[in-house]
Amino acid sequence: MGGGSAVVRVLRDRTAGRCLAGVVVSGFGTSALWLTAGIWVKSLTGSNSLAALTVFAMWAPVLAGPALGAPADRMDRKVLLVRGNLVTAFLLVPLVLVDSGRTAWLLFAVLVLHGASGVVLDAAESALVAGTVPASLLADFNGLRMTANEGMKLVAPLAGAGLYVRFGGPAVALLAAVTCTLAALVFARLPVRRSPATADSPPAGSRRDELAAGLRRIRASAVLRPLVTAGAATMLLAGVNGAVTFAYVDEVLGRAPAYTGVLYAVQGAGSVAVGLLAGPLLRRLPERLFAAGGIAVFALGVGARTVSPDTVALAASAAIGFGLPCVLVAAMTAVQRETPDAVLGRTAATAGSLMTAPNAVTLALGAGLVAVVDVRVLTAAAGVAGVLAAVVLAAGARRRRDATASPRA
Repeated sequence: MGGGSAVVRVLRDRTAGRCLAGVVVSGFGTSALWLTAGIWVKSLTGSNSLAALTVFAMWAPVLAGPALGAPADRMDRKVLLVRGNLVTAFLLVPLVLVDSGRTAWLLFAVLVLHGASGVVLDAAESALVAGTVPASLLADFNGLRMTANEGMKLVAPLAGAGLYVRFGGPAVALLAAVTCTLAALVFARLPVRRSPATADSPPAGSRRDELAAGLRRIRASAVLRPLVTAGAATMLLAGVNGAVTFAYVDEVLGRAPAYTGVLYAVQGAGSVAVGLLAGPLLRRLPERLFAAGGIAVFALGVGARTVSPDTVALAASAAIGFGLPCVLVAAMTAVQRETPDAVLGRTAATAGSLMTAPNAVTLALGAGLVAVVDVRVLTAAAGVAGVLAAVVLAAGARRRRDATASPRA
């Protein structure tokens, strides 16, 4: 009852509701392009490794997260959301020229720029929402945002794959450009008169000090540090899982590359479910226990990819989709709650970088490993490591609870 009323309150909030609408619109095109890029490169080059590198290309810019998040603390965040989406739409148009393996480099270049834009826009949105949505509703908003974003995997990958089969990759690129343009129009209607960053700009300092501000906030916080560390470990394993997906579909399941769209759609369904439950669960469970439970579910899903039946494959994808977002939602909600507005953009981007940079690195390494190591070995190892990470995080939560409950001598 309380959870349902909180969701209604989030949706009734004009800023939160329109932010979610922008996420849905832009997320549809991004999800379609994300999957189709791998299929596109696989079809043009025949290489599983290059197909996996398309995902790495979109994730790579998170390595520069602190720098890319700085504009969210310097500029009007609403303006940044509008202009950023328009620039992204413009960057996607040249993909109509990609028609052979020789022009595949252009696709990788655009994916890197698209990923960089995503880091900037995520930081701006996170900071804007934290300054306008009541703190008691942040977990619900982040859960619904996850539902909106990941829910696109229910339809966007299938739609993108279908559009690719019928009209080719350039049609999917144009779809993504159109959705970014529509998202810019949605964000332009946000009822925000003045950006929080404009009202409370950070003090002047050296470039290095300003970029390190987010890292200092995370490192000094007993709340943020373990959650961000757990998120980093989980996303490292998610990178392994992402890198082997095309090889898993090919070598373990014996399916065509387009079947990847089905698995991502099921994964999206799992993320939709946990997004709806995240707010109520975070009000009943400590953040670390919620995150640890999600990591364990994710790890079991990855480990299940050692076997070939389709029913197991679908169940594993659902578990991955359900478990993976938990630590991310818990960590980002804590960042929004614990961080002063003046450095929130950089801190959110830094936390995002720390959690997703390992994903980018292991996507690249996994793209090479998949050529020399059996897929089943990689997924089994990632599953075991994920369970261990969940146990460590849960144990830390218990020690913290016991220390808080113990009376001082």
